[in-house]
Amino acid sequence: MDGSCPVCGLPKNICVCATISYEAQRIKVKLETKKWNRPTTVIEGLTSSPIDLYQLATDLKTKCACGGAVKNGLIILQGDQREKVVKTLIEMGLSRENIEVI
Repeated sequence: MDGSCPVCGLPKNICVCATISYEAQRIKVKLETKKWNRPTTVIEGLTSSPIDLYQLATDLKTKCACGGAVKNGLIILQGDQREKVVKTLIEMGLSRENIEVI
């Protein structure tokens, strides 16, 4: 069957597998100090299947007006950007209950 999802077996036009995996993510936003005691905000727990990490990092860097990078499945932003990151993730459609701020 060409028109069915290989995971749930439903037709692709009503498949909700991507939405369920998107909502089930447990995201941690934490502050770490790096070289020379500079603060960095680290976002972990985002799986790359429903979300393009590089595009999300670009959007976060633009909204937070800071630099950053994607390394080993983590998004690292310069400075303490925790409040802005949480606000942006909620605007993207992630629920507040799934975002943990450390």
